[in-house]
Amino acid sequence: MDYIVQNLPEESRFETTVEGKTAYLDYHLSDGVIILLYAYTPVELRGKGIAGGVVKFALDYSRANKLKVIPQCPYTHYYIQRHPEYQDLMVG
Repeated sequence: MDYIVQNLPEESRFETTVEGKTAYLDYHLSDGVIILLYAYTPVELRGKGIAGGVVKFALDYSRANKLKVIPQCPYTHYYIQRHPEYQDLMVG
């Protein structure tokens, strides 16, 4: 499934729209740290890997911008546990 994830800094959100539905990850950015707050995927899009795609985009963005990550969102925390290549981004 093809979809484009984008950063919307004015809304502090990474998001994508698939089949007319929007999945997103809210964040807060401060002093070189990005706090990944809350991921949401509409029921119709769940199980298609879209939430993982949005989180991966956020983590790749964080790496590219030399940001440390605090994963407050349980899904994001779980994603990082399953993908150890991102664990170096975490604060502490």
